[in-house]
Amino acid sequence: VQLVESGGGLVQAGGSLRLSCAASGGPFSSMAWYRQAPGKQRELVATITLTGGSITYSDSVKGRFTISGDNAKNTMYLQMNSLKPEDTGVYYCYGRSPWSLNYWGQGTQVTVSS
Repeated sequence: VQLVESGGGLVQAGGSLRLSCAASGGPFSSMAWYRQAPGKQRELVATITLTGGSITYSDSVKGRFTISGDNAKNTMYLQMNSLKPEDTGVYYCYGRSPWSLNYWGQGTQVTVSS
């Protein structure tokens, strides 16, 4: 199983980025995006279940971020709009198998300047 993130970078506050997570070796029952700011614990940003399509967001990103998936490309996305400096951190792709095994990507850095 491999999860590979891409799309991070440096953006000014108010800008947008789209993160991608290319997945291989699944299947996955659910996937998610997490982030970790310097000196802070990793926090859940958004989740999507691949059976039923249920989606959840943390309160801090609700209304600004959109999680989605493309089954044909085995890729999950995180569209991030109206970015704030507090969105800065390393963003990780997470996948959970139907047998409750957990998988992580290597992370991609997002930096939002004020």
